[in-house]
Formats: sequence, C-alpha cells, structure tokens
Amino acid sequence: MTGALDGVRVIDLSRVLAGPYCTQMLADHGAEVVKVEPVAGDLTRTWGPARPDGVSSYYAGLNRNKQHLSADLSTPDGRALVLRLLEGADVLVENFKPGVMDRWGLDAASLLERFPRLVYCRITAFGNDGPMAGLPGYDAVIQAHAGIMHLNGQPDGGPMRVPMPITDLTAGLFALSGVLLALHERTASGRGQLVELSLVDGALSLLHPVAANYFMTGEPPRRLGSGHPNIAPCEVFDSPAGEVYVAAGSDRQFALLADFLGEPGLVTDPRYRTNADRLANRHDLNADLAALVSGLDPDADIAREMIAKGVPASVVRPVEHVLDDPYLTEHGMVTEAGGVRMLGVPVRLARTPGAVRTPPRAQGADTRAVLAAAGVTAAQIEDLIARGVVVTTDAPTPYQPDTGQSHEHRSEES
Repeated sequence: MTGALDGVRVIDLSRVLAGPYCTQMLADHGAEVVKVEPVAGDLTRTWGPARPDGVSSYYAGLNRNKQHLSADLSTPDGRALVLRLLEGADVLVENFKPGVMDRWGLDAASLLERFPRLVYCRITAFGNDGPMAGLPGYDAVIQAHAGIMHLNGQPDGGPMRVPMPITDLTAGLFALSGVLLALHERTASGRGQLVELSLVDGALSLLHPVAANYFMTGEPPRRLGSGHPNIAPCEVFDSPAGEVYVAAGSDRQFALLADFLGEPGLVTDPRYRTNADRLANRHDLNADLAALVSGLDPDADIAREMIAKGVPASVVRPVEHVLDDPYLTEHGMVTEAGGVRMLGVPVRLARTPGAVRTPPRAQGADTRAVLAAAGVTAAQIEDLIARGVVVTTDAPTPYQPDTGQSHEHRSEES
C-alpha cells in the first residue's frame, strides 16, 4: 500500500529522540528517509540492551523504516555528501547546537537559497535566540525547567520526572506537524521554509489546563498526584480487586457513580452537588468514595462494570500487561519487523494507512547503497571509507564516548 508521503524525500541529520521520532513518523507514512548518523554512532545506540549489531532498544524505538548512512560531517567531504543528498530532497531535519550548522555552511539561509523548495526543520533545546539559546537540555532538564516536574508527584512528596521522555516526544510531534504544514504551503508557493521549534516551547504547550487556570486566577498550581485540577472525582482508589482509576467528569457521571456505589444520596449532599462543589471539597469526596470502593465485591470486575454503567474507569494496568495484551497485536499497535518487536503506527489513513516495513538497522548498513544512488562511484565510496569520512557495517568505527570537548555530535543537548 502506498503511504500518504510516498515520493517525499527526507534527510535526517538528527540524533537521540525528538528529530528521529519525527522522521520515523514521516517514514511510517511512506517518506524515503536517509538517516545520516555520526561516525561515532547515535548516542542512543549505547542506551539500554542492544543486539549484537549495535541496535539498542532505545534506538530501535525511533529509527525503523529508514536508510542508515554514517558520515563525518565535521569534514569537508562529509558535508559535500550532505549537499549531494539534498539535491532532490524535500525535507532536512537537524538538532545540532545553534551555530554548528552555520560553521559548516549548512545553515538554513544558505541551504534554502541553494535549494529553494527545501523544508528545513531545526530542533533545539531552548531556542535559537534569547538568554538560554545554545544551552544543552535533555528531556528531564526540560521537564524541570518548564514546571512539569514540579507538578508531577504526590501532594506530600517531592517533584518527579514523568517516566517517559514526554518533552522530546512532544517536540517530535510538533516537528512532524511543522514539516507537514510547510509541505502543504509549498504546494501553493513552490517554496520551502524554515520550521523551528524547541523542546522547552513544546513542554510549555503541555501545561494545560494548569497554565489557563493560573492566568485566570493567579493561584499557583499545586501537586495533585493522580488527581485533576479542574474535575472531581478523578482519582485512584484501592478496591478489593486492585487499584481503579475513576474519572466522573460530569454531574451525570457522578450520579451514575453514586448509584453504582449504592449511595445515590451523594448527589444531593451540598458538598457534592456540582463539579465546583466537589472540587472545593475534594478531600472529603475522595475519603467518602475510597470507603465505598473498598467495600465492593472482591470477585467483581469493578472497572468493567463501572464503565459499562457509563462511569469512565479503568484498572491501573502494569505496562507488561498492556504490551502483552493480544488485542494490541490484533489492533496493530504491537508489531514486528526483522525480528524486532515494537510499537505500531498510531495514525491510520483509510487508503494509505502507513506501515512498519523495515527494522532499525546497524550503523552504516546502507552507506554504500545510499551513496551509490546519489551518484558516488564505487571507487569514491571505497576512498571515503578508507579515510574514515563514512562508515559501513562491514567497516565499523568503534563508539567513542563523548568527552565533552566537542558539542558538534551531541544530540538533544543541542
């Protein structure tokens, strides 16, 4: 099945997470993506368990459906290869620290002048200007800086990192949106443009509704654990059958919950008549509901019975139970390619649904094929390999840990 982005060619200079996540989604929907990896290897190849060919679990989750070229962009020959690859390309994605691409002569202004139809996507940690421009920032640092860590955790506990790299993933999604917007606009103007976003801006966009609440009331947001700042009840309760999350977001749902729990009089209690009342008396409400839930039938499928009655609820499921659920494989959200088990494609189009076609591959697995397709002769390719300008699977360069002396190959720190 042809993907919706069939015919779109992407040069992926990004590393670690946000950029590769964006380009993987483009590839899932049919774009031809060439990942140009540093000769030291993408840093995420060293993160977590890995296959013998150097594909780690972390790398595998972000780099399927791509061709894998490895080249040293700090050399003139390496940069010349990028320029050759950009001939006929539609999109460039990079996340180097501000100034690196400028020093290499691969900055947005230069490339857009040379390739006027190019969509140039630049991802940074703190933006390209302002007092924090150019500073490094991984996901956890951005979570702390943007207030997400302060909000996450139990009310009587300390701040906690959201365990998934949420700011990187959000930036990747915004990068995808920006690239698609620019490609759409290009159909009318015939011109590409710069798409720019930062991890911190993406993180700030997640502060809903806490930012809207603060702007309206001036009251500082507080940590609520599993609660909701605008709706009650929204909470985890201990039942005889395990932990259950209940979210009765409307007066009707609260009435259904009260009836399910055998206490229909809760809806006439002055403390709980409206959502505003329930929010104001959250502590009492949660205590009353906790007592009622704890007395439910231990043999009942409590969450399923609640949701069947019209009350949004779910058991709190361990991740391993979720990922091993046969439904996910039937639904296509757990899939396999080349012996690698991975998450599937979440956005499905009816005629061009997207697909997982090829697994993430070893560093430089497609170096020869990509360069040959770009018109580089076999003799030139062997010369580039011999001089260390490019790396192939059969002539790997061992990973060298970042010493901190050079920032040109560091990733979402960019």
